Amino acid sequence: MPTVTSRMKLAYSPTEAWQPLPAADWNADAAGHLLRRAGWSALPAEVEQATRDGLAATLARLFPSQPVLWSQPPLIAHLKEDIPAMARGLAGAQAGPDKQRLQREARERTQLAVLDMSIKWLQYAAQPQNAAFAKWVLFLSDVYVVGVQKVKNAALVWGHFDLLARHAFESAPALAKAVSRSPAMVAYLDLNESKRDAPNENFARELFELFLLGEGNYSEADIKESARAFTGYRQKFGTFRFAPRQHDAGIKTVFGQSGYFMGDDVIDLAFQQPAAGAFLPHEMGKFYLTDTPLPPEYLHEIGSWWSAQHFDLHALALRFFGSQLFFSPEFRGDFIKSPVQFYLGLVQDLGLSVAPLPRAVLNPLRQMGQTLFNPPNVRGWVGGRNWINSATYQARRQLVETLFAPIKEEALNADEQLELVAARANGVNNFTVADDLLAPLAALDPTVATTHLLANYLALPVAPEFRDAVRQFLAPEDADAPQKLRRLRRAAVTLLQSPEYQLC
Repeated sequence: MPTVTSRMKLAYSPTEAWQPLPAADWNADAAGHLLRRAGWSALPAEVEQATRDGLAATLARLFPSQPVLWSQPPLIAHLKEDIPAMARGLAGAQAGPDKQRLQREARERTQLAVLDMSIKWLQYAAQPQNAAFAKWVLFLSDVYVVGVQKVKNAALVWGHFDLLARHAFESAPALAKAVSRSPAMVAYLDLNESKRDAPNENFARELFELFLLGEGNYSEADIKESARAFTGYRQKFGTFRFAPRQHDAGIKTVFGQSGYFMGDDVIDLAFQQPAAGAFLPHEMGKFYLTDTPLPPEYLHEIGSWWSAQHFDLHALALRFFGSQLFFSPEFRGDFIKSPVQFYLGLVQDLGLSVAPLPRAVLNPLRQMGQTLFNPPNVRGWVGGRNWINSATYQARRQLVETLFAPIKEEALNADEQLELVAARANGVNNFTVADDLLAPLAALDPTVATTHLLANYLALPVAPEFRDAVRQFLAPEDADAPQKLRRLRRAAVTLLQSPEYQLC
């Protein structure tokens, strides 16, 4: 698959790169690129609307200042209510069968809640009006990483995502301070264990290396002194609390400045460092644009601008996604979709709904290499070319086949059958590709149908011989209507399984 070179040669100077895309360069191809990169796919109606509205209005629609938030799933709400009782029960139980039973019940409840939470998030994110914001929060979660495997409580992980969403378009320092108080983060990076006489350095280290500055922009002394500032941070029953007796109230020296610093002060000092402005744009480049790091001079340019905007996250999103650099030809159709984008792109491109069936939806995501709410480590998902190997590519191919086959209802368990009945009662039943979804396309002239398939599914134009092969497959002289429909299904499956569809 195509990729950019190790040292980019970009068409624009660092100053030109982050200027808004000229109105004359805004067209359907640019709109499709924006929709695929900022969200999951480029639906024809969305492309048409974006082209008509213009870039500024489209960005305002994709990234509203007050976006629709993801609603709390019912199982998470029930789990949150029961956290205190569960914790007290475990604390009071003696070692042995009773305690093991309570631990097993707690694990099972969290496992069920994670499955429900994952399906509910996918259903929320699949809605075109939510796609760009859902992906933005997913990006932030790949910076401020927590994982349910270590946190061991799905309600805390949901709370962390909700916190990221609520602060997603505020200032980056405000977001970082909120994250430092996230009960999930307190548990994930061991702040609960950080005491005045024995500071735990995990959070302070990751704060500088992975959240705010990047490696090489702090010293070991900065980490040790900052760890003292975060002593006393605790979570109990899923709620943040500060324990003054466990806080080191002495003078600390961080980045060459001394004072009676607390955690928020350390974050403010970090954002005064030259590397702070460039760090998140660097992460955005990796997540949204290219496997190859953007050149330092380009990151410094937008970093200086962003610092002057007081690290406003909403302003950064609008600047990044509206820039000439974002729309550069070097970044068109060359980025490997993550498993989540591959799945949600399929759902949107095929006009489907996310099935309320965890095994059918989440197992393929895991096989493709991405388990929601459980990244492999504190660095998050590496992404890029790491998404594709022989096993994960086969899992992608199999997912496409599954979406074109009826649900095997006899293989569903009782809970899944109930979920399916409830969805159908609410008028939702488009979980796989039925003939009636393809019939209008099959009725078109083969040349028109070919144009529709290629334009809707692939990010870049194809060679004339490729296009002609698809058209000829769709148009055998002796094909009757059922044969044409079968051929259209096969052509759609083949395109969606192709290497080209893995790219956006």
